[in-house]
Amino acid sequence: MAQPATAARGAKGAVGQPRSPVLVIVLTIVTLGIYGLYWDYKTFQELKDHNGEGLGGVVGLILCWLLVGYFLLPSEVAKTYESYVKPAPFGPIIGLWLFVPLVGFIIYLLKVKGALNDYWVSKGASPAS
Repeated sequence: MAQPATAARGAKGAVGQPRSPVLVIVLTIVTLGIYGLYWDYKTFQELKDHNGEGLGGVVGLILCWLLVGYFLLPSEVAKTYESYVKPAPFGPIIGLWLFVPLVGFIIYLLKVKGALNDYWVSKGASPAS
């Protein structure tokens, strides 16, 4: 996997690492959700490292266990998008997809991770393999 790129084009901190949404979905299913929790932790932490504010990995992970984190994560991604690029392609309401068994998780992850990958690449990270 490629290493995260350094800060670029007006970003406050380090740029996160794009990850393949399909790989995240497969690994989450194969590990019975454990990789999904790791992905939640890493995403919240990368956003905090990049923006200099936010929940961070541990707090974000705890809130995901309580389901609140799945509404806060798209909100943090949207805030990051709006701060540096343009209006986000979604809002926190996208978390409602998680209430649709399996298909909802896939749609949620493709939208959130896809948008975040696009953002990281726009800031200089290598595209997800």
